[in-house]
Amino acid sequence: MRRKYLVLLLSLTTTLLSGCLYAKVTAPLDTDTNKTEIGTKIGRASTYSILWLVAWGDGGTEAAAKDGQIAVIEHLDVQYESYLFGTYSKVTTIAYGN
Repeated sequence: MRRKYLVLLLSLTTTLLSGCLYAKVTAPLDTDTNKTEIGTKIGRASTYSILWLVAWGDGGTEAAAKDGQIAVIEHLDVQYESYLFGTYSKVTTIAYGN
């Protein structure tokens, strides 16, 4: 019985603390990806945060398009990057298009 609780506690701890030291995840912002054309240009725009107290940056779609010199956006991704329980984090909008 004790072993069962230990396995449960270990499973919960692993699940709750996954990515706490370092995480970098990219996800699509598009819902109809079966019709998506990626395009030839890529632009990125980011926002940053330190110690949950200070945040700065322009991570918007327009800033990402401007960075990649994109006139027509075909697809958008978002990338989350976090270090040490989020003491430093970065969120990047990635635009693809022509």
